[in-house]
Amino acid sequence: MPDVDVRPVASKRDLNAFIKLPFRIHRDHPRWVPPLIFDRKSFLNRKKNPFFDHAEAEFFLAERDGRVVGRITAHIDKRWDEYQGGNDGMFGFIEMEDDPAIARALIDTARRWLAERGRERMIGPMDFTTNDECGLLVEGYEDDPIILQPWHPPYYKERLEELGLTKAMDMRMWNLWLGELAAGNEFHPMIEAAAKESEKAGVVVRGMRKSDLAAEIGRFMEVYNEAWGPNWGFVPVTEEEVAFQAKNLKPILSEDWAMIAERGDEVVGAALTLPDFNQVLKKMNGRLLPFGWWHFLTGRRKIDRVRVFALGVKNSYQHLGVAAALFVRHRETAERVPQKGGQTGWILETNKPMNRAMEGMGGTIASTYRLYELSLKPSA
Repeated sequence: MPDVDVRPVASKRDLNAFIKLPFRIHRDHPRWVPPLIFDRKSFLNRKKNPFFDHAEAEFFLAERDGRVVGRITAHIDKRWDEYQGGNDGMFGFIEMEDDPAIARALIDTARRWLAERGRERMIGPMDFTTNDECGLLVEGYEDDPIILQPWHPPYYKERLEELGLTKAMDMRMWNLWLGELAAGNEFHPMIEAAAKESEKAGVVVRGMRKSDLAAEIGRFMEVYNEAWGPNWGFVPVTEEEVAFQAKNLKPILSEDWAMIAERGDEVVGAALTLPDFNQVLKKMNGRLLPFGWWHFLTGRRKIDRVRVFALGVKNSYQHLGVAAALFVRHRETAERVPQKGGQTGWILETNKPMNRAMEGMGGTIASTYRLYELSLKPSA
């Protein structure tokens, strides 16, 4: 079989091939959801995405006989170095046909690129950070992926692990169905009690206002950066990244599901829960034209689940039951809107309090995503 050649993306044509490769690899699989092509172009644009203000990255295509058979990125994030320490580099956006030679060529290329820049460990996949789509699906292949989560066929796990990549961290996503809770699937009494204590302490939960979206996302990110600070792999988002994400999220944000918790004039907690627009994207084949707009406008009314992208409370208010109040607000919302539940965003396997909370609300694990690591030290 001919050799696999890997080269950097060097033109708009190459970038187009990079973006469209998964459309060909996964086109016959019923679980894969095609992303919007224009959104991927914007996200990968070094002049538009603020990630590149503090990071260096290279995009690669793998070819065999002139045919694209795989892709990967390698990147170094200065903010990761600042907040997580160490001397790490990352890989991401990995897609490949099922061939060990292709997997090896991609991983070897990313490994060499990072090692040449003095990195001692490679972690991934991250597209580009843990604030973006990240992790490789290792459990839960049978379900449709929810919004802002990737889907991978089982052979991706096999290909990476046979190359010596090992688990750095697993992340769990939980199913939660909250509307009209059935007997035996009710919130734990401690959650209900904590929510009532939060109310007595003067905490009020309200919906985000789309008319003031940039400021509302800013309030959310204020909580996000503080509450997630101690987590493994977390890097705070910048103001520029907040503005970039707010623009991308506005078309899909629901005032029913996006929430701010306040005590007086201070924001103390927040939850960003998104309708599962993957149910709409699945019919659009990556394009708004000619019929994508029709699917978008008509399909959004039929969305029946959500994703809790993130939910957090400022450190100094975590004793007031604010998280419980946000949980109860989610249940109350599910009782009056078409979406009766859905999935949490990923939760680190080491975050025992949040995983216990999901169990206390009757949740079940929906899928597991894995971040891998590979030593780049010469002895390895």
